Amino acid sequence: MKSIQIGQRTIGPEQPPFIIAELSGNHSQNLTTAMKMLEAAAKAGAHAIKLQTYTADSMTLDVQKPGFVIEEQDSLWHGEKLHALYQRAATPYEWHAQLFAKARQLGMEAFSSPFDEQAVDFLDSLDVPCFKIASFELTDIPLIRKAASKGKPLIISTGMASLAEIEEAVTTAKAAGCQDIILLKCTSTYPAEAANTNLLTIPHMRDAFGVQVGLSDHTGGIGAAVASVALGATVIEKHFVLDRNAGGVDAAFSLEPQELAALVMESKRAWQAMGQVVYGGSQAEEKAKQYRRSIYVSADIQAGDILGKHNLRIVRPAFGLAPKHWDSVLGKTAKTALPKGTPLSWEFIE
Repeated sequence: MKSIQIGQRTIGPEQPPFIIAELSGNHSQNLTTAMKMLEAAAKAGAHAIKLQTYTADSMTLDVQKPGFVIEEQDSLWHGEKLHALYQRAATPYEWHAQLFAKARQLGMEAFSSPFDEQAVDFLDSLDVPCFKIASFELTDIPLIRKAASKGKPLIISTGMASLAEIEEAVTTAKAAGCQDIILLKCTSTYPAEAANTNLLTIPHMRDAFGVQVGLSDHTGGIGAAVASVALGATVIEKHFVLDRNAGGVDAAFSLEPQELAALVMESKRAWQAMGQVVYGGSQAEEKAKQYRRSIYVSADIQAGDILGKHNLRIVRPAFGLAPKHWDSVLGKTAKTALPKGTPLSWEFIE
């Protein structure tokens, strides 16, 4: 699987997972809060921050008709009008340049999800290193074609998408000139349950499309995200908030700074732990082999004594004969005197 360059970061199996902190609307349209989020994400070790680039009018229509109000009883946003929700969650366009500059100053990459073709052009004018296509926009083929035409990597979330829909999106992106594509396994519920996350899709998706695959995770905590690394995830995206108790449109399923720091650390550990198929112990374990068991003299032995359970024992360390020789030495005769604590060797046996 080839590596992909996003800004100054190399993304691929040979690198620790690329951790993206998604600000979404958790800044509550307060620029000071947004700046503090960037500082906290950088301190936690995130490799990138991501925004969402849209206006309420570019997302939906300002109408009260069925479908334009969230009716699902179990939704975090039950009863909200779509237009009003997007208006409340949007990141002002005039913030983007400041936030991107701040992120780069802090050593992070910064990019966004465009939700219409004008947003693609706007983000491209800010020289973003890649584009992220949200799950709900995976079927917006004109949007994918537009983003892919800019010659930058595409990260595409696949929540709800069938294999055929993913194939159409990937084929469209490649036909438009984008060869650097990363798919993200995603469950489009907010929050998502671990039981509905289906991480085993990650290696299947990677094999099906021949591209890197990561995880856009809406579950609570970091367990699912860390587990995804063992299945080959090279990118992990989590929503981020300074304080869940302080609110924010996505606060309920977002990580706080200390949790993000734990994700960065534990996902890297998981990646390091994968290694290769190894038997016989690693080089680092070589010294530990001395603390295996072996056959030792457990009571003083004189030349001509018979060896048995009364004067031999299998104990640590491992400088004597291996325990597998126990039955072979019982009943044998000692050639020479052997004090207690002597590691038994064939040269001491008649």
